[in-house]
Amino acid sequence: MNKYILCLFFGMTLIFSGCSREISSDSLSGSAQSPPAQEETRKESGPSENAKSDEVVLSASRDIFAMDTYMTVQCYGDQCEEAADAAVLEIERLDSLLSVGNPESEIIMLNGSGSAVLSDDSAAMVEEALSIYDGTGGAFDITVYPLMALWGFIDGNPAVPDEDALHETLSKVGSDKLHYEIAEKSLTLGDGQGIDLGGIAKGYTSDRLMEIFAKYQLRSAMVSLGGNVQLYQTKPDGSLWRCGIRDPFAGQDSNALLGVLSARDCAVITSGAYERCFADENGTIYHHILDPKTGYPAQSGLSSSTIVSKSGMLADALSTACYVSGLDGAIKYWQTRSGDFDMILVTDEKEVYITKPLQENFSTDYPVHVIDEGGIQ
Repeated sequence: MNKYILCLFFGMTLIFSGCSREISSDSLSGSAQSPPAQEETRKESGPSENAKSDEVVLSASRDIFAMDTYMTVQCYGDQCEEAADAAVLEIERLDSLLSVGNPESEIIMLNGSGSAVLSDDSAAMVEEALSIYDGTGGAFDITVYPLMALWGFIDGNPAVPDEDALHETLSKVGSDKLHYEIAEKSLTLGDGQGIDLGGIAKGYTSDRLMEIFAKYQLRSAMVSLGGNVQLYQTKPDGSLWRCGIRDPFAGQDSNALLGVLSARDCAVITSGAYERCFADENGTIYHHILDPKTGYPAQSGLSSSTIVSKSGMLADALSTACYVSGLDGAIKYWQTRSGDFDMILVTDEKEVYITKPLQENFSTDYPVHVIDEGGIQ
């Protein structure tokens, strides 16, 4: 029997007043090393430590297990309790709607029947996913679900698949085989296809939470949804949030940082080969970011891809797409949509490439190359 190494990802840290607090984790189903209770944890509210000395800002936080990972919601403002509770309810609603582990979810029923009229939530994600699929030449593809299942990443029992089975499954992959009617929000799968919105769902969820925070007129808020961080406004004291990005070369048990990004009002989402991986009996390591063209874990020359965008949904999908595309492909795509997102790319050679708008707000000890609309400076 093969022995597998499950790699746990701690990719994003928020840094407060000189100290750091880990706020995110992503793990294989059944292998999480977070607190055992898979339910909401209500934390006491109180004055924010980050507020200015002459004012009190109420805060509330919630920890919840959903979408197969642990999540944190932190709210600041007069209606922080109400906003935090509403955020938990929204997370639970979307989890029930989209989970491939829930036999009554919309996605599982779609995969079983082969066609469905989508809810507004699923339609929004599918439409964005199809747009990104076209724009990135297929680097982001929601039809990789059968491949993910074949590799064992869905049920938490990863293994290298048989070549014949891989070839057969790969023939069913491709969003160009889907038939989607945008007016009716009707989606029909190709023969033998299945979809999984997991590569975009947490980003869509964090976008929905930003709308909730605005409704409750929060002063400030932050969410970490299994490694996806999204920021609402600034920190309570008016300063920028400081997001520490995991060093992909530090080892699976290390929380060492590649660098720190100062940011506000945006999503900061990282994908890397160290997130979810396993080793076969020969010690070869395989990660979960599959290349839809080969069916194997992507080997693009990148060790991590961090996307910064106002849209959590876009950042979520592009963190995968840019990782699969590699440095040149990611740069070309950014040049077509430079107003929509920015990125921090780390190569296997330990070089950092950062788009120019982030340059002044990112610090690292690694060599840095700046990308502008003309290419690499």
